[in-house]
Formats: sequence, structure tokens, C-alpha cells
Amino acid sequence: MSFKDESTNAYGAAPPLDLRSVDIVVVEGPDRGRRFVIEERIVRVGTAPGSHLRLADPTVSRVHCELRLNKGGVRILDTGSTNGTFVDGTRVRDAELVAGGTIRVGATVLLVELGEESVHIPISDSCRFGAVIGAGVEMRRVYAVLERAAPTEATVLIRGETGTGKELVAKAIHDKSSRANGPFVAVDCGAIAPTVIESELFGHVRGAFSGAVSDRKGLFEESDQGTLFLDEVGELPLSLQAKLLRVLETREVRRVGSNVNKRVDVRLLAATNRHLAQQVNEGAFRQDLYYRLAVIEVELPPLRARREDIPILAQHFYERFSGNTNPLSSELLGSLLARSWPGNIRELRNFVERLVSLGWSGAAPPKREEIPSSRVPHMPESMLMPIPVHLSLKDARGAVVEQFERFYLNALLAKTNGNVTRAAELAGVNRRFLQRMTARLGMRPTSDDQGDEEALDGPDELTEEPDSPPSSL
Repeated sequence: MSFKDESTNAYGAAPPLDLRSVDIVVVEGPDRGRRFVIEERIVRVGTAPGSHLRLADPTVSRVHCELRLNKGGVRILDTGSTNGTFVDGTRVRDAELVAGGTIRVGATVLLVELGEESVHIPISDSCRFGAVIGAGVEMRRVYAVLERAAPTEATVLIRGETGTGKELVAKAIHDKSSRANGPFVAVDCGAIAPTVIESELFGHVRGAFSGAVSDRKGLFEESDQGTLFLDEVGELPLSLQAKLLRVLETREVRRVGSNVNKRVDVRLLAATNRHLAQQVNEGAFRQDLYYRLAVIEVELPPLRARREDIPILAQHFYERFSGNTNPLSSELLGSLLARSWPGNIRELRNFVERLVSLGWSGAAPPKREEIPSSRVPHMPESMLMPIPVHLSLKDARGAVVEQFERFYLNALLAKTNGNVTRAAELAGVNRRFLQRMTARLGMRPTSDDQGDEEALDGPDELTEEPDSPPSSL
């Protein structure tokens, strides 16, 4: 399956996702008697001026919790509130609500009732947005928001875990906007030292500080007539957040050491893997800047929440790295679907790239297999290939070590006729360590040992050290 055609659609015109509306009634507290109808997918509850359901209760945090509509009803997430969020008397951080249930926030009690109206959540009919790929309902819901946001000048806040593709989304928004011919400048706010980030964003004049030997444009000026993408915006120090807010309000920047403001025409996009609402409650992020950035807020789902997209993404990366358009085997796709992918799309991409880099053709994917006891396997040619220097040191080391471990274990278990206890003795490690290593590599040896098969069904991560630490590469 190829995704080279940017206009490829996965389906025909998609009907909106219909969800039942929810009524929230304040039954205790200063706002008693108020009724609020949830007609948006995400509703913030708190005392901050930008809250959808703003309460007058002083024991409620500025951004106390979020209510999210889904097919099952309403999901509630506490956003690091001071006094906690309680559902039917139980304190929760993330819970599903049922009709007739109560929520206590501070001294205020909210009653949850199912509404009579339907809430229509638009669903895109496209299977991609720019370079972002995914045909599941969750991603098509995100595309519907992005398709409407891209042509505007609105600031967009992109939330999501590390590796979910936040920068790809920002670049796609830029490419589909009226600023597509202008520059797209991306900066990772967490990768720049706090002492120099102000100069990086706003520039400086000669003599402003030690080492400033000439005038220098900042990233705001570099992205004039285009888009500036602030990745990991939650890492900005508080002192700089006030200056960023002023730029967003006035559209003017002042270089460090200068007393002259310069007009800039920049659209700002921001991303974070932090929950900024919680940082607002903790005093680590300015409330006014948060609402200024979240004019349109988009949350990218983690890969574990969109498993239907794993085969599509794996095929895409395989074609990209190998140039081969043959479909991946069902055995490999099954093993990919069984993984948790804590590193999300980035981890999946690196996994496929590692397989291709080590000479895997796609015809015979790694799979669980019985270890032959008739002979010791020979070292394959793929183990004699040059070190993959196009990968980072960490990824290259991991690729080579995993490949070596697999063939070492094959040879060791063949020598002992699959007896794990004997193999562990020969390797100089304890039996449980070898069992977990075998399971992690997807191998299931034949063994007469009691409990070996049960141990292989345990966690596939190493939690015990070998008797003698292995030497590093």
C-alpha cells in the first residue's frame, strides 16, 4: 500500500460521529442551580476565565478537570487540582461517568444527566493529513479539526505523547495554509539552555551580552510571513512566557539589548507532551498564555489507542526504507499489533528501519519457532554486515546486540537440546534471566524443565542482571 498520493482517501464521505449530549447540573456550592449542556468533545471545568464551565467556588482550581464526550458517555480527567476530583465519593484521576453520577470539585457537586440532543463530531473522509497517516476513527476526527484550522490564522496547540508526530502535524498545517510559500521554522524549547533561549527567539544586538559580536535575527524574525513552531512549549521558563505572550498580543518583537520594537507577521503553532492545564495549577505555566496558545487545541492519540493504524504505518515505513512494495506478512503484523509501543510512531518507525538495515527482506519476518536440536546454526551473513552507521549510536548498538543475542541463544539451546537450565549454566547466567531473554526475543525453546513454559509467558523486559555483567560494545 503506497501513500505517495497526498490526496488518497480511505473512505467515501464520512458521516459525523453522533454522541449523546450530557447535562451538568450544579447541586451544591456557590453556583447551585446552574445547568450546563456539554456540546463539545472536551470541556474544561475550573475558575479560570477561559473555562467552559466556570465556577465561582474558591476551592476549585483554575483548571480543575476536563470532561470528554465519548461513545460510552463522559470521561473525566483531573488536571492536577489542589483539592482533587471525586466521582460518587471516590477520588479519581481518570474515570468514566455514568448517568445519575455525581462529581465533587472543591465544595461544588455536579450531577451528570444524559441530554436529549445529539452532539455531532465531524469525521474526515481522508486517510491522511499531509505526511500524517492513519485511517482509524480517532485520527480522522483529528483530521477534521486540522482541515478546518489549517486555512485560518488561529494559533494551534498540539498535545500528545512523545513520538506521536506533533511536528509532522505542525508542518502539514503550515503547508495547507496561506503561508505555505513562507518559511516554516521549528524550535525545540526543551533543547535550548534557558540563558540563551530569549536570544534565539527574539534575536540580539551587538554588545547585548558577552559574545554578541554582531546583530542577529531571532526565530520570530526568521519566520516572518511564515510559521513558527514551538515544540515542547511547556519547557519555557516563566520569565520568557510573559515576553512570548506580549509578542502574541502585539505582533512585535524587541531584540535583546535593543530599545526598538520590530513588527513581525508570524503564525504560531505550539506543541507539548505535558498537560499544560496541570502546569497552570502548579504555577509553572501562565494561565493567560495557555489560553492564548490553545485557541484551537488538538490532542494526538497514542499508537496504543489507534492499533488499527499499525499495519498501515508499518507498511508505509517498510516501503520507505526498503523501496519494496510487497505487503508485509500476517505473522509480522500480528507481532506488531501485540506490542505496546510506548515510544509510539517513532518507535515503530525505528523498529522497521532496524529490520531493513540488518538485511531483512520482508519475506521471512521474525517469528516464534522451535529451536532445532540437530545442529548448531551457523552465523548468517547479516551478522557480518557493516555496522549501520546511519543510525544513532543507541539504535545501532541495540540492533547489533539483539541480532547477536538471537543467534547466540539459537546456538546455545541447540547445543543443550532446548534445556534452559543447562543453557543458563553454560552461559554463566541464572535460569530466570535466560527465560526472560528468550521470551523477549520471541523464541520458545523446547524444554523438559519444570516451569519454563510458564516463565516464558511473563514480562518480556529484563528485570534481573546476569551473574556476570556482559561487556558493552
